[in-house]
Amino acid sequence: MQIILVSRHLKAARTVTIMPWHWAVAAISLLAAIGLAAVVLAKFILPMWAPPASETQDPVASPQYLRNNLNLMATRLGELQAKLVHLDGVGARLAGLAGIRYESAGDSAKQGGQGGAFVPAPMSSEDLLREIERLAGDVEAKSDTLAAIESKLLEQRVRERLLPTTLPVQDSALGSPYGYRNDPVLGLKAMHEGIDFNAEVGTPVIAAADGVVSSAGWQGDFGNLVELDHGEGLSTRYAHLSRIDVKPGSVVKRGTQLGALGNTGRSTGPHLHFEVRMLGVAQNPAVFLKNNEKFAALPRR
Repeated sequence: MQIILVSRHLKAARTVTIMPWHWAVAAISLLAAIGLAAVVLAKFILPMWAPPASETQDPVASPQYLRNNLNLMATRLGELQAKLVHLDGVGARLAGLAGIRYESAGDSAKQGGQGGAFVPAPMSSEDLLREIERLAGDVEAKSDTLAAIESKLLEQRVRERLLPTTLPVQDSALGSPYGYRNDPVLGLKAMHEGIDFNAEVGTPVIAAADGVVSSAGWQGDFGNLVELDHGEGLSTRYAHLSRIDVKPGSVVKRGTQLGALGNTGRSTGPHLHFEVRMLGVAQNPAVFLKNNEKFAALPRR
């Protein structure tokens, strides 16, 4: 191959002949330059751009990560242990109120006499994880137990509020008890299905328990009568009232004034005839009032 060179600095054109060996030398020189550049790049430039070795290694396998993870697991273990102790304390108190037995975390593991110095055993991450899972299960079980105790306490509280244990007339004397007696009008033996409370006309008559007024008005022999529904088939009756202060459908609390004591209906004198019925069947009100100190101290007439 010939190349003709023309320049204003040259007096005459020159002809350069490129031989095949010229091409070989050029190719070798180019390859040598590329190789040198690659060596320089790999040895000096790339190390400057590469991140530190601590950043490229697996973070999960780093000692710092493992230490932090173990510290977090130990903290979680301590929190669960403290929560379990707290739940045991609360559970024992609630169980005492509910009148049931509560098994704490240590009860099931009680053995004979033991002792000795406390030397804690080292725990691996697997040991910590297993202990955390065990304590988490215990906490969940204790929570379920406390929920059951709470439900029982609520049931007891509702029952106590709905049971007619409050005296319907505070300032009174006991008249005819529940049971068979000589009828005050006819003089014949007859069943008396309630308890009579003797007091002056106008003495307040109150609800013996929480309930709903199922009826309020004149009821023949009972005169002015208020009947309360306490749920689950339990009801109370307040008869011979001189005045009624509630209406059917009203929700009343224990101690709410229902009316005033009177002498209406089939009655020989001022008194309150008080009945307790279960599913319509008369019960002895004294069974419900027997734990009331005021009831026990009432004078008899």
